[in-house]
Amino acid sequence: MLILITYDVSTSSENGAKRLRKVAKVCQNYGQRVQHSVFECIVDAAQYESLKFSLTNIIDVSRDSIRFYRLGNNYESKVEHIGAKESINIEDPLIF
Repeated sequence: MLILITYDVSTSSENGAKRLRKVAKVCQNYGQRVQHSVFECIVDAAQYESLKFSLTNIIDVSRDSIRFYRLGNNYESKVEHIGAKESINIEDPLIF
């Protein structure tokens, strides 16, 4: 299934900057960055739960937030891109 992850991590402290980097690194392990704090990830149910668990353990729930949008398996008709930074199909092979 395709999920969209958005996050807002408070960086007003040194710990906040570290949390921000950790959140981005975990998200990069599962998908592609499409905006500064937005990732598209293709995951199965177990990977989704693991990803949520990992991110929940990184953030400070009193200062930071993460949103998960589950677009499902038939997401092609639900995603439209306009403008710069053309996205790649994350299901295509990485090496041609």
